[in-house]
Amino acid sequence: MIVLAHRGASKAAPENTLLAFRLGFAMGAHGVEFDTYQIGDDIVVFHDRWLHRTTNGRGRVADQTTDYLRSLDAGQGERIPFLAETLATLPEDALCNVEIKGLTDTSRWLSAFDRACEESGASTNSMVISSFNHQWLAEISRARPDLKTGALTASIHTGLLQFADSLKPWSLHIALDIVEERYVRRAKAEGYKVFVYTVDNPEDMLLLQQWGVDGIFSNVPDVACETLNATRRMC
Repeated sequence: MIVLAHRGASKAAPENTLLAFRLGFAMGAHGVEFDTYQIGDDIVVFHDRWLHRTTNGRGRVADQTTDYLRSLDAGQGERIPFLAETLATLPEDALCNVEIKGLTDTSRWLSAFDRACEESGASTNSMVISSFNHQWLAEISRARPDLKTGALTASIHTGLLQFADSLKPWSLHIALDIVEERYVRRAKAEGYKVFVYTVDNPEDMLLLQQWGVDGIFSNVPDVACETLNATRRMC
């Protein structure tokens, strides 16, 4: 089961910063997950709608300029990263989950995304573009069917996988609080990868591993890797 550092090693370092991403990989994570906002022709890495929880700034992220965002302290002297800077921290072939929190124009977003990949040297082969906004994912898939998409959900629909069957994502990203074994088994039988967020308890990690989950998002990638490596040693 793959371990993705959720917003980097966010229990040990300021979330969604270069420090957190580097630390996540140092702890053994196979990949990283982070959140993004489109600001004009740029993509910045940030989670909240508002700045005050994780920076010394104020206001709504989407209303700011990149110059202002980059001037802020995101914790321990870290800055809010651009997408290209974040991608440059990734080891070769590491799985990268780019979650979209804010998108204003799909065409401009794709141009900014491609530019970030070119500047960082990152390959799209090991990337997944995810969002709770499935309309955004559908627009991206229509424009760029070569990109992998991941549909985030915090609910089990009455039709189970009906929403996924219309969207055809590469993966489903399911909230820990609502995930069930039958849902995991059904999704995998239909050919979808299944990832679960946010998993910090070792007992949950082991249960999801038994269910056949492909990967977890964890704030404590060191704990996750230690837990899962221990089960491999026992086999």
